[in-house]
Amino acid sequence: MYVFHTVPNEGKMGTYYQTGVAPRRAITRPQDKLLGGEFFFIVQVFILKGVEIKMRIKMIVQSWKYPSILLTIIGISSIGEWVYFLALNLIVLDMMGVFAVSGLYILRALSTLFTNIWSGSLIDRLNKKHLIMWLTIFQAVFVAFLPLFSSIWTIYSLVFLIGIASSMAGPTTMTYITKLIPQAQRKRFNSLVSFIDSGAFVTGPAIAGIIFMSGTPNIAIFLNAIALFLAALFTLFMPNVEKNDLIETKGEKLSFKVLKNDWKLVVDFSRKHVYIMVIYLLFSAVMVLATIVDSLEAAFALEVLSLSEGDYGFLVSIAGAGIVAGSLVNIIIVKKVATSWLIGLGSLMVSSGYMIYALSGEFLIAAIGFFILSFSMAFMNTGFYTFYQNNVPVEVMGRVGSIYSFIGAFFTIIGTLIFGIMAEILSIQFVVIAGTLLMFAVTVLLFIFNTQPSKAGFYTEEKTESSF
Repeated sequence: MYVFHTVPNEGKMGTYYQTGVAPRRAITRPQDKLLGGEFFFIVQVFILKGVEIKMRIKMIVQSWKYPSILLTIIGISSIGEWVYFLALNLIVLDMMGVFAVSGLYILRALSTLFTNIWSGSLIDRLNKKHLIMWLTIFQAVFVAFLPLFSSIWTIYSLVFLIGIASSMAGPTTMTYITKLIPQAQRKRFNSLVSFIDSGAFVTGPAIAGIIFMSGTPNIAIFLNAIALFLAALFTLFMPNVEKNDLIETKGEKLSFKVLKNDWKLVVDFSRKHVYIMVIYLLFSAVMVLATIVDSLEAAFALEVLSLSEGDYGFLVSIAGAGIVAGSLVNIIIVKKVATSWLIGLGSLMVSSGYMIYALSGEFLIAAIGFFILSFSMAFMNTGFYTFYQNNVPVEVMGRVGSIYSFIGAFFTIIGTLIFGIMAEILSIQFVVIAGTLLMFAVTVLLFIFNTQPSKAGFYTEEKTESSF
């Protein structure tokens, strides 16, 4: 039988060992725990915190994986669009002169009109991931062919085909985003898309200028084709969000009967969801009026404000700075501002900027107006895209978006022609002021409709955790 007693441990006043058995662990007095035990506790806490942080980082990386790839694809396409069209302008200008360049803008509008009347029916019946990839490859191939031809009519034909693919890519990407991004994360994602688009507005022409200085417009065209092929390659890494979905209209062939039924579907949807379509139409009216006023922008600056070409270039640079600054602020505050206020207040600020510009009599006031309108665009666009994605069923989103885009493109062409004729008959200043006053009236209506308390349900977001 063992006898237990303790003896001091020489050289260590506070520690005792049991005798009668093999030596066991040291027994530490309570006051000594503060010296060693707390230290190990702190180390343990740091280790656990480190593991927790590592897990959070891993979750964030996983949740950002596909959105990051999609943002990269959108960025390549946005910058490439600027490089492609600026280079094409120079090529056609060198071949045929200014009048031929005007034909490029008319072709883009006509390709949009031609495409949007039927493309939605196709978009809703096809796999979105595969469609985005093939549309991108289609654009890349025909862009690469452009420098190989010297006939203006061949170039016009290719531009028209590229315009068709580009017109289809927008609604297809919108539908894919809606399927991929959870509702609670869409507003943040849309703010990042606005930032990328604004960055393309600045970096696209800058990259094109660098290529033009070191090479030729043809090189810029070929580089853009390569970039588009790269974007198509990135699309392969995106998830197939419709892999397990049953697309009810998948087996139908595109025909006039199918188109007629789809147009009827859009009309029926509009009748059943009047508020959604009122917001859509008011927003579209603002964008149409902005495009029409922009068509007279250069003439207004040079003839009415008597700016030099250098001053006008600086004015455009200020607008670019406003777009980038607005997009950055938008990213910061987007989660704290209601979607309804992003649309309503953002559109009011845009129209106010246009009015300041139209009523200005000197460079400084015009610059302030330019900055305000460009600064506010990101808020308005982010709010509207989020509203559209959250309220229009993804099954009919292609058809609804395409048909209403067709209506918007039609009124843009008609409005541009009418305002251009009026500017010749009356005066540029009168027409621009009238256009901006009409835009301001539309944005007031949009603000009133957006901020109605009874319609708050259209702007709610899911209360789920978001890693964005």
